Amino acid sequence: MTENKFVKAFTKDEADAISTLKASLPDVLKSALESEEPYPLWGVVLDKDSQDERLDVLLVKFLRARDLNVEAAVKMLTDTLKWRKEFKTDEILSESFDEAVFGKVGYMHKTDKEGRPVCYNFYGDLDQDKVFGDINTFIRWRVQLMEKGVKLVDLVEVDSMIQIHDYKGASMFGRTANAKAATKEIIKIMQDNYPEFLATKYFVNVPWWGSKIFKLIRPLLPEATFKKFVVCSNDELLATLTLSIDQANLPEIYLPPKAKAIETSSAPEERPVENKEEVDETKEEDNKQQENVQKIEKEVSPAPATEEIIEVIEETKKKPETAEIKQDKRVAQDDDEIIEIGAVEEEAKVSKKTENDATTNGAEQ
Repeated sequence: MTENKFVKAFTKDEADAISTLKASLPDVLKSALESEEPYPLWGVVLDKDSQDERLDVLLVKFLRARDLNVEAAVKMLTDTLKWRKEFKTDEILSESFDEAVFGKVGYMHKTDKEGRPVCYNFYGDLDQDKVFGDINTFIRWRVQLMEKGVKLVDLVEVDSMIQIHDYKGASMFGRTANAKAATKEIIKIMQDNYPEFLATKYFVNVPWWGSKIFKLIRPLLPEATFKKFVVCSNDELLATLTLSIDQANLPEIYLPPKAKAIETSSAPEERPVENKEEVDETKEEDNKQQENVQKIEKEVSPAPATEEIIEVIEETKKKPETAEIKQDKRVAQDDDEIIEIGAVEEEAKVSKKTENDATTNGAEQ
């Protein structure tokens, strides 16, 4: 009898699809790697005869990303293995990157209360010329960061990660051409090769324009994706994060001054209270913190747009008003979450002159 809690939770349709996909592994390996020899993916051997239940947990990720369509999941897994071979992903953990540059962009830091690894990403106050100057270097660093996180996902106790996206100091229009190109490429890599690794994504220190953009694209977000997003204002930041992450597991930048002092001191010394005002201020701060926790527990706020959504907004602006908007299904992903952006098929309002031109030219505008 299985002991893996994720396997226990499979539906019959998922279990059947996993069996079919597992039986296809020799063909997948031969097509992708030109060999039917079992291949280790994220520490789990892809072997059709394997009794390792972690393999089932891994395979179901590809199936869920393709709505349990086995044929589509086979293609996705095959393409992922091809990409890993070409990109030399299996060697990337041994590569070194300038910590002075990339250490400010993102890092893994401890776990949430369920043991899931937490990845922190920073979008503001970056030296874009240094970070994105060599696009290939940035992409390899970002893939390495993802691989570090996935390595901590054991597929037994945890099967996903937490992402924290910090927008403090970020500018909507301040990105360089290299930054945009790198973002676009990372979106594709994560979308294509790291399915179903996101548990929750938190958006913190969000600029005013974040919510504005979110309102524009909210109707286009699938409900399953929307539920994974959590946004918190500055005064609710600590209260929101500590619902899922122990305060002791948060990076120092998110700790209040009092908590920082406690964490950095090996032997906290007692200090007499200087006056009643100090007591009142401390009590007021604690009460406010508790109110924030209660408020957040009742309702989780929707998330603002991330940079990949900004890409979509910018591309939308370029479309002529007279164009016919055909069914356009796009997928945008940062790290491990998938955001489907589907435009409902509709006719744009066109002027009579445009319609006549289209008829005359025999071409669709």
